[in-house]
Order: sequence, then structure tokens, then C-alpha cells
Amino acid sequence: MKVLVLLALVAAAAAWPGFGFQADAGGVSDAQKQHDVNFLLHKIYGEIRDSNLKAKADSFDPEADLSHYSDDGAAVQKLMRDLKDHRLLEQKHWFSLFNPRQRQEALMLFDVLIHCKDWDTFVSNAAYFRQRMNEGEFVYALYVAVIHSPLAEHVVLPPLYEVTPHLFTNSEVIEAAYRAKQTQTPGKFQSSFTGTKKNPEQRVAYFGEDIGMNTHHVTWHMEFPFWWQDSYSHHLDRKGENFFWVHHQLTVRFDAERLSNYLDPVGELHWDKPIVQGFAPHTTYKYGGQFPSRPDNVDFEDVDGVARIRDLLIVESRIRDAIAHGYIVDRAGNHIDIMNERGINVLGDIIESSMYSPNVQYYGALHNTAHIVLGRQADPHGKYALPPGVLEHFETATRDPSFFRLHKYMDNIFKEHKDSLPPYTVEDLKFNEVSVDKVSIDGQLETFFEDFEYSLINAVDDTQEIADVEISTYVPRLNHKDFSFNIDISNNGGEALATIRIFAWPHRDNNGIEYTFDEGRWNAIELDKFWVKLSSGTNHIVRKSSESAVTVPDVPSFETLFEKTKEALGGADSGLTEFESATGIPNRFLLPKGNEQGLEFDLVVAVTDGAADAALDGLHENTEFNHYGAHGKYPDNRPHGYPLDRKVPDERVFEDLPNFGHIQVKVFNHGEHIHHH
Repeated sequence: MKVLVLLALVAAAAAWPGFGFQADAGGVSDAQKQHDVNFLLHKIYGEIRDSNLKAKADSFDPEADLSHYSDDGAAVQKLMRDLKDHRLLEQKHWFSLFNPRQRQEALMLFDVLIHCKDWDTFVSNAAYFRQRMNEGEFVYALYVAVIHSPLAEHVVLPPLYEVTPHLFTNSEVIEAAYRAKQTQTPGKFQSSFTGTKKNPEQRVAYFGEDIGMNTHHVTWHMEFPFWWQDSYSHHLDRKGENFFWVHHQLTVRFDAERLSNYLDPVGELHWDKPIVQGFAPHTTYKYGGQFPSRPDNVDFEDVDGVARIRDLLIVESRIRDAIAHGYIVDRAGNHIDIMNERGINVLGDIIESSMYSPNVQYYGALHNTAHIVLGRQADPHGKYALPPGVLEHFETATRDPSFFRLHKYMDNIFKEHKDSLPPYTVEDLKFNEVSVDKVSIDGQLETFFEDFEYSLINAVDDTQEIADVEISTYVPRLNHKDFSFNIDISNNGGEALATIRIFAWPHRDNNGIEYTFDEGRWNAIELDKFWVKLSSGTNHIVRKSSESAVTVPDVPSFETLFEKTKEALGGADSGLTEFESATGIPNRFLLPKGNEQGLEFDLVVAVTDGAADAALDGLHENTEFNHYGAHGKYPDNRPHGYPLDRKVPDERVFEDLPNFGHIQVKVFNHGEHIHHH
């Protein structure tokens, strides 16, 4: 008997209570909360444009009633003291999370917001401090608070590229926007990618400079901040391993884009060799001048007050020593065994490092320090008082080609650990009675570019007296035609829960040499992971590309959020539920670009035992689940990348595995570019 399993997102969404009708203890509806957040983040450098919020900002006294805070007001008293003593960073100044004092100030505000017991206290504090604190610090604190506070569970955050467009948009376009505002002439300006045809790196700028990729990167670091402590509110499950995986996926995806464009995969960075690729960012701070440039072939220099290159080498060797020993030494001198599937999590905490690191004194903070050191190479001794480099902001980091070289270097350290674990055996991997009979694709795997427009209204200065004019930019972005995975599975046993894991890796390197299975599997791109109930007999599963659990849709614009919120306040369903988590990569980047001839990929489907994999119940009914979200327990007990996460000395293990399907596919790009205006 054939069972058609269609996981319809629509059905799942319909089961959720309507956004706009839920209210918290204070009786505030989600629509009202959305309205407040929209206005708190709109026109961040000017006055608040909502009279109700403006009144709160002017008249609220954060310390008047401390019973509204779950920490009895400790955080708010600390922040108010610094505010009254004029110790806080002024407004109209750049902000970097990697600047310790600026981070501390932003976190003082986050600490206030996360301890608010009701929405009114939350929003009043936000409005009050928006008028008094540095804009960058405020935006960061509010975003992280909305992501982590239960009060704001259903709020959709506006896209950062419309809140602080300077960090996402080339200077030339920002200048055009200012001129349009001054002359009150509406304008749509074309954005192009940094560099020229003379620079081969420019061929892949569409990936590192994509506004959605940048948003994914910054949002992920807000969901899993390196500074997080559980005392704020809750534990972030598998945070260290997630750090490894999300950056591993960025790295292998970037390599696939490079192969699509006839470039070799990225080489890793070496502290003792020159940084081959220079970078001219063509972006400007709203306040603070140009982002620094870096010429080609710069030798690493020590960065005053941050780190010496020698220290980075020492820290790296301590980490690699721990991998070779198979254990980490904690602060008390005890050994933590990492020769198991959870070792990667501890290693991630140590390499980043986050506050979860068991011994930061000894293992340092390789990743965070490296970002600053690399970002400062234009002015390592502070001679020119330059502002922070692009690598010192998660919003802008992926624009610099050296970002991917830095992460290839980290990735290879993680690989060293993963390769030291015992390979899986057929016994480990098989799923009794279940086999994959056939894997195929509906529709051609084809990508194209299309223009994507976003507003620059928040880039320009304005006053309430002068009317807004429509100012926007459009930028080419990768996308793919819709397709579906068709998977035929035989189940000779009774009803069973199964996890379907779909990966693909490039079939050949840039010289046309086929990758071995072991080389390929480390470069595997995760395309989807979902749960189904298999009935006895033949199961025909169809999974649409739009349903991929590792991706999210494009974030709705400010304009759309204002519109939908207005409708929701009037009692309609806002239709914003699917945008609540913005943590995955943009769905438009599900497939790498491919090329005219069709870039060959190995597509593999592993069907594993859902009962053994699932960390939560009811996963097969939940299509809303996003794989990278920070809330609650991560649903899959298996390590990220399972079953391809360990070395494969003998590929026959997979060839003989009944619950594993492996086909070759091609991804095409015919140079199509759709203009929407």
C-alpha cells in the first residue's frame, strides 16, 4: 500500500493559535508587542515616531517600582548609576560587540530587559534607554532580549539591513540615498558587489556580501552569544557544537560556491604566512568614517592591547594537544573526556570561546581573538585611530574573504577531533527492516539571480517636519527554482518513526578530480532533516525545497511588518508566524549556484531510527521546528552531520547500508537574472 506523506507547512501553521489574539499576563496582545518593537527599531538615529512610546521614554522612571523586575532591580540600578555618572558611550558613535566596554554596556541593558516581569516594564525601559544610550548598543540589547525573553516569544524582528543599513550597503549607494533625501526625490539605487572582475574573489561576493547571509550570521550569534551565562535565564543546549556546525556549514557552502565559479576551495589562514587577499570594504560607518581597508599580502602583526601572534599559536597548540590526548583539562585540573559524540560540544565552547568554556585561562579564546586580530591588521598599533574592521562585527564579517580562511583554519581543528573518533560500523548505522529503494528529484536543480529591494529610509538623517521619500536599493541575490525530493522507503516492520537526513557534496574538485567518499562527506552541505512516521510496506515521501528545516524565508520588510501589525491590531491574523525564527540560512541559498554545464553533486539520503534519534516527542507532527533555534532542547540526539561526521576509511560501509540512498545530480545556472522593477 502506498502512503503519500506530504508535510504541509500550511496545515501546521493553521494549528497555531492566531497571532494577534494571544496576550500575556499584563493583557498585552502579540500584535501590540509587534507594534512596539517595530517603532522601537524604526529611525533609530532620530526621535521615536510613536506618541505612546515617546511619552513612556520621556516620563518613565526605571527605578520607581523595583517589584517589576525578577532580580529586584539589581540590573536597572547598576545601569542607571552609570547613566547618571555619564559613563556610557555617547550616541552617534560606532558600536562593536568585540569592544569590551561597549559590550558590557549593551549587556547591562540586556540584563535590565531580560529581568522585566511584564511587557509594559520591558517596553518602557526600552523606550527610555533608546533615547539615552548609544544606538548600536541599544539595537543589540533589544534584539537579543526579544530573541531570549519569553515576553516577546511571537515578535518578529525587522531585518537588520533596514534598521542599520550602513552595515550592509555600499557607501556609493548610501551617498545616493542622502542626496535623494536632501533633494526630496524618491530613488531606487542599484547595489553592486565589492571589487572588479580583476579580483577573482569578486565572483563569489554574492555569497559573503548577501544581506540575508549577513543577517543569518549575526542572528545566529544573537541566539547563541559567546557572552551568555545561564544565570540570565536558561541553558543554551549544545551551544559549542552548534558553533562548530553553523560555521562548518558556512565554510563548505562557500567552497561549493567557489567550485561553481571555477575557483579552488578556500585555503586556511596561517599566522606565520601573509594574508594573501586584501579587502576594500566600500562600506562606511554612519558615525566613524570608512571601514578600514587591507592591502594584499600583509604579514600578521601583534595587535596592541589585544593579542600577540605568538599567544594565538600557543593557544592553538594547547587545543590541538587536548585533541591528541582525547581530553580537556578544566580549571581544577580534572580531565574531561572528549573521545565521544559530545566531545565536539566542549571543544566548540573552548575554541570560540564562550562563557561555557571549562578553562578559559588555559585554552584562551582563539576564535574571538582571531576576529579582532584579523580585523585590526590595517592599524595594529592604533597609529591612525581607525574604527573597527569588518571582522569585528558579525553583520559585516562574511564580506571579507579572509573570514572564510579564518573559519577554514578553525574547521580543520574541529576535523582533527572528529577524525580521531572511531568510524561508524554497519551495525551502528543500519535501521532494521527499513531500506531506501529510490531517491529522485522533481524538477531541475537550477539557480538564478534576482533583484531584491530593501528600504534605505533608516540610512538617512531626518526630522519629523520633513516627509519621508521612498529611498531603496536593489541588489542581485541568488535563488533557485522550486523542486522536491522524492524518496521511496520500504519498511518490513511495524509502524516506525524515522529521521530523514539529506546532504549533498561536490562530486569533483576544481581540477576535475573526483573526491573520495571520505573527502566528500566532510564537505557535505546539509539540505534538510525531518521526521516521518513510516507505515508498514512502501512509503513514498515527497519533500519540497521550500520546507527545508535548515532554512528560513526572507525576513519581512519594515513596510510589511507595519502593514501586517496594523491588520493584526484590527483583529486579523498577521500571517507572520513563519518568520518568528530567523536563525537558519536563507532558503534562497539552499542550493549552491552551480554552473552552465551543471555542477555535479553527490546527493545522499540517510534514513535513521527516529526512536533512537529523537530528543523530543511528536517531531513528525512539527514542521515548524527550526534546526538552529536556541529555544529549549535540540530535537536530534545525534551529532550534527550524522552519519557523515566521522571519518570513513572504507566506503563499503555506506554502499552496503540499506537505509542509505546515494545518487548524482547536477545543479545548473544559465546566467538568468530577473529584474523586478
